[in-house]
Amino acid sequence: MRYHIWTIGCQMNKADSWRAGEQLHSLGWQPAARPEDADLIVLNTCVVRQSAEDKVYGRLDSLKSLKHRNQRPSIVVMGCLVGEDNQALERRFPFVDLFLRPSDVAGLLSFVQARGVPRPQQDLSPRNEVPVCCYVPVMEGCNHHCTYCIVRLRRGKERSRPVSEIVEEVHRLVERGAREVTLLGQNVDAYGQDLPGQPDLADLLSAIHGIDDLWRARFLTSHPRDMSDRIIDAVAGLDKVCEHIELPVQAGHDLTLKRMVRGYTVEQYHRLVRRLRDRVPQVAVATDIIVGFPGETEEHFQATCDLLKEERFDVVHVAAYSPRPGTPAARLDDNVPPSEKERRRRLIEETQEQIASEINRRLLSSEVEVLVEEKQRDKWRGRTRTNKLVFFPADQDWEGKLATVEITWAGPWSMQGKVKAPHPG
Repeated sequence: MRYHIWTIGCQMNKADSWRAGEQLHSLGWQPAARPEDADLIVLNTCVVRQSAEDKVYGRLDSLKSLKHRNQRPSIVVMGCLVGEDNQALERRFPFVDLFLRPSDVAGLLSFVQARGVPRPQQDLSPRNEVPVCCYVPVMEGCNHHCTYCIVRLRRGKERSRPVSEIVEEVHRLVERGAREVTLLGQNVDAYGQDLPGQPDLADLLSAIHGIDDLWRARFLTSHPRDMSDRIIDAVAGLDKVCEHIELPVQAGHDLTLKRMVRGYTVEQYHRLVRRLRDRVPQVAVATDIIVGFPGETEEHFQATCDLLKEERFDVVHVAAYSPRPGTPAARLDDNVPPSEKERRRRLIEETQEQIASEINRRLLSSEVEVLVEEKQRDKWRGRTRTNKLVFFPADQDWEGKLATVEITWAGPWSMQGKVKAPHPG
């Protein structure tokens, strides 16, 4: 029996899809590169933006004819497209066999087993394709009430996994060849608040820090209201924790932030970034921006541009606002025309391209530590501790190794260099 998994969206979806593949393999299933060759097709979906939702619908429509031509494949849709009431989805896509809530890998396995596919008498060994850098979900859901966000409606309140369970998973991944893990949560800085004793993210980072052969650890995504001094101190004090923070600001004007119900002011965000950079001088800070939110004037947008120029982020993920059904913001007047949203989005991208180019050019002729993930065409690809993408040519096999690379070219999104030597150990 063969399965095909199609994934769109956040790192949590990617982690869920990888885990689903692992579990299906343990039941004797094998992956299929094309949906046409699969007995089971799984779509792991995202609807955080209208563009993502449109891609999901397009993918589903493309499977309709396949289902009609061949009754063999079972089609399962999971992820954030799926809510509590799926009657509309069931009417629109009657050929889908099952709709599952986000991260419901157990529900997928129950469906597969109910279809009469027996579990092997003995468990198969896990698949060998363990990435050098792995995602590890540590919590799910969010307790914030950002007016634009559909994730809380789909994934529910915050739910953390026990520290011991996460440590055990990281240990298993490292034994199989992983050298870096990224701890995932919709609001990862709130990790542990729902657990007995309330261990926090700093405690979790300390717990995995002692795992032999784990070289690096990251975490995302952070919320400015929940990034504590203890978390900042963990980044500063634990050698394996990378100097790289994803800290979404979303907008640079207090009125827009208030409409978004982000729970902080622009000045409070500035103070947090200053505190982070004072404590971790080499830190790379990435952020998210939404342009064209209801009520955003040209003055409000210019304040966002000014914030980018002042803070000089390493990376900015920008998106034009699109109303999400069921969210409070969907009831607001979406009064910024699409053409204006696109103009603002492009201007943010152009501003950030210039800033990122200037930041990365400072690394020319310097030597950086790169954890090599894979080979792409004729060059090896990896990332620095600050999450800079680096390519370098080499004849030797560098996958899963630490390399010292001298930077010879730097652009806004990646850099190139020549390898100097493997990192000791």
